[in-house]
Amino acid sequence: MAEAGENTANEHDDVADPYGPRRDRALAAALDAGFAGLIATPGPDLAYLTGYTPTTASERFTALLLTPDIEPTLVVPTLERPDAESVGAAPRYRDWRDETDPYRIVAALLGRAGRYAVSDAAWALHLLALQATIPGAGHTAMTDALPMLRAVKDAAERSRLAAAGAAADAVYERIVETAFAGSRERDVAAALDALLREHGHEQVDFTIVASGPHSANPHHHSGDRIIEAGDTVVLDFGGLRDGYGSDTTRTVHVGEPAAQVREVHELVRTAQQAAFEAVAPGVSCQDVDAVARDIITAAGHGEHFIHRTGHGIGLTTHEPPYIVAGEKQALTPGMCFSLEPGVYLPGRFGVRIEDIVAVTDTGAVRLNSTAHRLQLVG
Repeated sequence: MAEAGENTANEHDDVADPYGPRRDRALAAALDAGFAGLIATPGPDLAYLTGYTPTTASERFTALLLTPDIEPTLVVPTLERPDAESVGAAPRYRDWRDETDPYRIVAALLGRAGRYAVSDAAWALHLLALQATIPGAGHTAMTDALPMLRAVKDAAERSRLAAAGAAADAVYERIVETAFAGSRERDVAAALDALLREHGHEQVDFTIVASGPHSANPHHHSGDRIIEAGDTVVLDFGGLRDGYGSDTTRTVHVGEPAAQVREVHELVRTAQQAAFEAVAPGVSCQDVDAVARDIITAAGHGEHFIHRTGHGIGLTTHEPPYIVAGEKQALTPGMCFSLEPGVYLPGRFGVRIEDIVAVTDTGAVRLNSTAHRLQLVG
């Protein structure tokens, strides 16, 4: 019989509901890695494992507990339990009222000390309280404990990523039709934000518009600089559409570019294409990075390629796997990540080209389709 404050939810069909199998795989991976279980708090891990995203993340503790000793249990504030139940967030719930201590509830449910994988997004307020309540327990950030937990996307996830990529492509096709010369960077950034929302994004994470010498700063904050004829402009934008990320970068030029701009752009395009062609199951992340980096280094610009070649994408716009030197993780069909080599000449200009790609059984497919040529704008 269920105790006060808990119940067993209606069972779900695993074919229609991916969350049960995901929870099973996550717990099995945690146990194989030597952990006692998982604690998933509001953010991408909780959404991935339950389909539930609280309306607001607050000081009220919410967490999914996965251990071999109990059914998957969502500890949730009583006032938010109806929302969790409405999406069938977990087989079992343990709600708590404001006058009670949720950390003691967690301690009773876990039943024993051990080392637990805990979401990167867990508030320090909650984690410190858990540590004080269960002194013998240890905690490891989920990215360190299970870095590939969300890395391999199922068909539904890949479909959402493809739709987000297509929406970002449509935004790019619209923005290059606008007047750049005479506009402030922040005005173009605002237009990108509006277009992303118009094309179905519920969340915009970044709209980088880096013009002229600012284009040599990969993470430039769009500001009041007025874009001028002769400027190289890096456009990097994305966010979440239907819960999954978009992220694309193209480099445009206001008017006719100088020969060196064309040369560097062609170099980056060549490196990005070679990295794409290198993607295949079994190839390591670092080997893909090396393909792009070696081409740029051979052309004399190795010191001007100052970031990794790519990052995973899914429920967040940056997540494992990372396409970077030292990452030996082998690529697996279903992994989705960016390929975005760049060359940045300080004080002059920069170039970056970025697509999201998905690993297939034989290679990769791009989830962005806009042209890689140096687009001229007015």
